[in-house]
Amino acid sequence: MTFSLISRRNFLKGAGGAIASMSLPSLVLGQTAPPSIRLEWNQFKTSGYYDSFYKAVQNMRAYPDTSNPLSWEYWVNVHVKYCPHGSPYFLAWHRGYLYYFEQQLRKMPGLADMPFPYWDYYKYPRIPDDFTNSTTGNPLYVPRSGTNVYSALTLAPFSSKVVNFQRNTRNAFETSIESKPHNPVHNLIGGEMANMTSPRDPIFYLHHANIDRLWYAWVLSGGKKVPSLTDSYWAGSFTYAPSLTITKSQTYAPSSLNYDYANKTQPSSLPPSAKSSSPFKLTQAEMPRFVPRPGLGNFPATAARAVSQTSRSLGGVSNVVLTETSVSAQLPLTASNVQVVQNAVSAALNPPVQLAANTLRSVKVVLDNLQLFGAGARGGYFYNIYINLPPSGDATDGGQKYLLGTVGPFEIAGASHHGTATLEFPATEVLSNFSSSELKEVTISFERISGENAPKGQVLRIGEVRIEVSTDAPWESNP
Repeated sequence: MTFSLISRRNFLKGAGGAIASMSLPSLVLGQTAPPSIRLEWNQFKTSGYYDSFYKAVQNMRAYPDTSNPLSWEYWVNVHVKYCPHGSPYFLAWHRGYLYYFEQQLRKMPGLADMPFPYWDYYKYPRIPDDFTNSTTGNPLYVPRSGTNVYSALTLAPFSSKVVNFQRNTRNAFETSIESKPHNPVHNLIGGEMANMTSPRDPIFYLHHANIDRLWYAWVLSGGKKVPSLTDSYWAGSFTYAPSLTITKSQTYAPSSLNYDYANKTQPSSLPPSAKSSSPFKLTQAEMPRFVPRPGLGNFPATAARAVSQTSRSLGGVSNVVLTETSVSAQLPLTASNVQVVQNAVSAALNPPVQLAANTLRSVKVVLDNLQLFGAGARGGYFYNIYINLPPSGDATDGGQKYLLGTVGPFEIAGASHHGTATLEFPATEVLSNFSSSELKEVTISFERISGENAPKGQVLRIGEVRIEVSTDAPWESNP
């Protein structure tokens, strides 16, 4: 089967008329019809909709007009053109995207009231067999690098410390869940899932339905600080095509779009990394794993310098090439610049009543000029990024105290989607947990996490790893 990404001009030109013909239902808050209950894939298969769903995916993938919403590739292009990653509204935009895709599926024969399926990898960490069967003509199958996403899973987003919702706040759920498990799931599966064209893989939709479910479960668990429906945060709308938008307020909760989930409980333990996805083997909780600090690599130093009017690099290293071997990079900070980091963290935690305009109060680690090599673009792996992991390693919480985020082909594809491939990892919150002695140096560690068919050798290059301090606020609120 051949796919093609159409140009933005042709996509927008064709989309207007195509959307107008869709006659999608209008969205009204407070709908009175019974909500559709989304089912985990294993339930969905016995719901009576499986055969029609299979046929609908088959027909959409074969539909040749990529500017028509009847085409699977149309929805790939929606994601490529408009999706936000690593930015505010990541969760809300995708909620609307899934809703409209669901409505399109329901226009297919036998699917008028179909419950949208999700894949609960916190119970079944392997991709369902229906999606991995490579029999000719199976529309649910695409080539992938891996099928087991156990190593992407974490309970960090569901910690009692994670109380805020939106990005750019402390202990933010949206930031946490996108960093992990969302991004590593893309990376470990690889293939199309390692790119912004990830909706080309049918498992994408079940993955994002689960992310949406986990968001809902987190809210329902109580004690969360989500902007109220009347807050300006929900003003405006999201765009999916020229004539297809949704007001942000309609993505506030599943009830606003008239659906619900069969399971609304957030995970409290991880499954074992069992070779089978059998539901009878998934009661074991994971013990904290030991994270050894990787050995130091020998990388050329880069000088401290002004990066912008509000931000300054305190120094870094260049030409960091990552392979299947984990590695650390010690940044060449002077004693005075180490003190600058300490002062910035202190100013963030205890801002003075009268804040001088030039007060440095946020810290971030920047990976600049990222490049993928050969098989590295196909995925099957990712790297956990730590700051100041103890030389003896850490087993208290699996290194979570020191974790900045992850990097792999999916994050790089997102970063290069609209320009230069640069990733920024806010570090103020992580560093606020450190003692003064732990802040006397800055070491960035890249822990390689490999899937079943992970590539070996050089997979990606980081032009520069640096630490920056800024006068920008580290977060919008400081509860």
